[in-house]
Amino acid sequence: MPPVFAHGRLRLYLLKLLDEAPRHGYEVIRLLEERFQGLYAPSAGTVYPRLAKLEAEGLVTYATEGGRKVYSITEAGRAELADRGGELADLELEIRDSVTELAAEIRNDVRGAAGDLRRELREAASASATQVEDESWKAAKEELRKARQEWKEQARRAKDESRRAREEAQQARRQAKEAQERAREEVQRIAVQLQEQFAKSGGVLGSLAGAWLGGGATSAGPAAAPTAPAPAAEADADAHVGWAEDLVTGGDPARDLDRLLDRFRDEVRDAARDHGVSAAQVAEARVGLAAAVARLRATLRAG
Repeated sequence: MPPVFAHGRLRLYLLKLLDEAPRHGYEVIRLLEERFQGLYAPSAGTVYPRLAKLEAEGLVTYATEGGRKVYSITEAGRAELADRGGELADLELEIRDSVTELAAEIRNDVRGAAGDLRRELREAASASATQVEDESWKAAKEELRKARQEWKEQARRAKDESRRAREEAQQARRQAKEAQERAREEVQRIAVQLQEQFAKSGGVLGSLAGAWLGGGATSAGPAAAPTAPAPAAEADADAHVGWAEDLVTGGDPARDLDRLLDRFRDEVRDAARDHGVSAAQVAEARVGLAAAVARLRATLRAG
């Protein structure tokens, strides 16, 4: 097995192949051989046990067609594939480099063999300079020609595969970055809308928003009546359009979203702890948070 598939990375690449289309085990083996330009072909003893393990973990499933198992990726498998998108892009680049290295080794072997063959031919020609060129000499020249042709073909295929792998990896990185930026912009937009809604609603939502944004609002208590939104609260909300920009993005949109939600939860909890909260205020908070959840779900489904 090539070094690029160490530490369980063959499992990740099997998920990628099954995400492209349902396949049976022999087709998976053939595709792996094609990706390595015939320089590496996994055995059935390597591929089938890993497919069985993925099926036991709920990442793939299979259906029997014509007496053969045809494996398909599950939603859980796609989720793992999405979570490891960056690792998959790096793996594609490493496969490209591995193919290049294998081709280089073959090229060196062919050169060495060709050099030995030429040396032997020269020695044979020197020893029999007065003899007429026979069939064995012609066969030796033909073998040398075929060896050179094979080396050129393998070098060409390795170069084409290297270029395709590099383009696919660059596209995957670009798409991941765009998805991350869209998710961050949408979360910031929704956070600003929630801040404005909280500032206008009064009651516990106004108090939590004021404390969260640093506006100095205090809890009105169980009997407090809702108040009209103050101009200062709206100005404070506008001042926090860039909320949570201090969080450093890590290249994983799902993890970045978790960190934004953690920041929101922590700051609201701090406001409730500092100013107190009543049952009526919790009920009011539930209405506002339900609207926020619905908007976030719609946004993520659209994404």
